[in-house]
Amino acid sequence: MKTNRSIKAVLYGTPMDMGGFPIRQPFPSRKAERIDPFLLLHHADIKVPEHTHPLHAGVGPHPHRGFSPVSFIFKGGVHHRDSRGNNNVVYAGGTQWMNAGMGVIHSERPPENIHEIGGRQELLQLWVNTPAKHKMDQPAYQPLTAAQTPLVKSEDGLMEVHVVAGELNAVKGPVTTLSDVNTFTAEMKTGAKFYFRIPASHNAFIYLLDGKLKINSENEAEGKYAVVFENDGEGFELEALEDTRLFIGSGEPLNEPIASHGPFVMNTQTEIMEAFRDYQLGKMGVLIEE
Repeated sequence: MKTNRSIKAVLYGTPMDMGGFPIRQPFPSRKAERIDPFLLLHHADIKVPEHTHPLHAGVGPHPHRGFSPVSFIFKGGVHHRDSRGNNNVVYAGGTQWMNAGMGVIHSERPPENIHEIGGRQELLQLWVNTPAKHKMDQPAYQPLTAAQTPLVKSEDGLMEVHVVAGELNAVKGPVTTLSDVNTFTAEMKTGAKFYFRIPASHNAFIYLLDGKLKINSENEAEGKYAVVFENDGEGFELEALEDTRLFIGSGEPLNEPIASHGPFVMNTQTEIMEAFRDYQLGKMGVLIEE
């Protein structure tokens, strides 16, 4: 018999301004600092100004060290460039997964044809912490298109789950990760039902971009909310009360100390100071956008 995980917290995606961009941030918040190994979740749905060249829109060059900033793209596209020479566009349904490792500078702009494909960028950005032993690895970039992302369909045909990393129902995601995590995106039509089985030791949460769900036949959640689960069951059942788009994440907690400042996430304050020094000395490379 399946045992359902109980709900630990419900987190509202609070509207915030991030350097001039309107986003929603379910966590970190007062209710949940992080959901180890996940550090931060942002939901952006932005109309790209028609008078702005794509090279001057989006997020310009900035550094990272010690974690993986991951973008799951729902509308439009993201043009990724970095100081390791990667230069790639991924469109809706795809993922930009970058392990920052010892340090890299990257930018995330709209693609040149953004206005031809609707002019909107909607994406989730999730920061996945890196285990201490891998924080100074060489950076790695993994783009994934919609066509390259494996699908799991519900028996009723009303739900599609895109397996980006980890495994669901024996279907494995193509992205290589440095710790044990599952990251899925899904679309549920009204009436869809699906049981997500989660490894017992994993922390787990879902985030609804829109729509409305019933969880374990008793609790309801709506768009712009994240639901965090306790580690007290085999998984959770979702039923769509409306057409719903959502993200599902679970991961083995690292249980390691965290020191963070801006774009760097390490284990000690000394390592943070070293990250700023290395960035200022140019050790994370240079990104010239063309």
